[in-house]
Amino acid sequence: MHRPFLFSESPEMSDPLSEVVRLLHPGAAFANIISGKGNWAVRYFEYGLPSFCIMLEGSCQLTVDGHEPVTLCAGDFILLPTTPAFILSSFVPAPPVYLDPHQVASLHSEIRYGEQGGSPDMRAMGGAFLFDCADPGLLVSLLPSVVHVRESLRLSQLVQMVAEESAEQKPGSEFMLSRLPELLLVEAMRSAAAGSAPPGLLRGLADERLARALRQMHERIAHAWSIDELAKIAVLSRSVFFERFTRLVGVAPMQYLLAWRMAVAKDLLRGDQLSVSEVAERVGYGSTSTFSVAFNRHVGQPPSHYARS
Repeated sequence: MHRPFLFSESPEMSDPLSEVVRLLHPGAAFANIISGKGNWAVRYFEYGLPSFCIMLEGSCQLTVDGHEPVTLCAGDFILLPTTPAFILSSFVPAPPVYLDPHQVASLHSEIRYGEQGGSPDMRAMGGAFLFDCADPGLLVSLLPSVVHVRESLRLSQLVQMVAEESAEQKPGSEFMLSRLPELLLVEAMRSAAAGSAPPGLLRGLADERLARALRQMHERIAHAWSIDELAKIAVLSRSVFFERFTRLVGVAPMQYLLAWRMAVAKDLLRGDQLSVSEVAERVGYGSTSTFSVAFNRHVGQPPSHYARS
């Protein structure tokens, strides 16, 4: 069931990363143990949704379509925001076995690659996120197409908790599986921000001065912001702020503010609890007609149609 994202203009400083993760509404996650022995290779078809993998023992090779092969060792974490087709293999691969990720997602037992008997050469935990919202592009805009984090104890612990809750179904497991994905996503995003994040919110938040302006834009979404006002918050000149924001975040400040307002508006409209005029006021528009024009231009349909669909 969709839970609308509700923001508040409180005196406390806003946390944009937490707000974005809540807006994604990760509803649950699942994870299975996978293992391999001998010479083997599997090719997964495109999945289209975010998936992850953490290496527990040994090593193997990951080749995502359009990317160079990556060696995965014990402790390594991989997040694929859109999960294109990929090959997972030993270092001396055999002819690949083709697998449908949607069918594998329905399995609740260990998945074995290569030789079926004996101790495995590698063990990993692989899984995927299930989202309540219909805006996965928000995650794609924040992260590289392949997030590779080496030796993350925190991510390893979180994935193992997801696997245990998925497999054991103890009392309270449904609640745990609705909260663990949020923690997993935040930790993965933090790790990505410290590495090769593309231009976007993560890069902006990693810049101390831009982070001040971004937090204010999120905290006071309905405020009539100007470039001069935001530059003053960042303690930068107008021109330096504009150039730095555009380079690191990937869009100009007012474009970012518009995109964030539209993302929040879409979520509020999906919640079916507010009228179009109320949503317009929440996200900083003085009139319903002005909001409707902006929403239609950004989303491709009027807000009233979007709410019904």
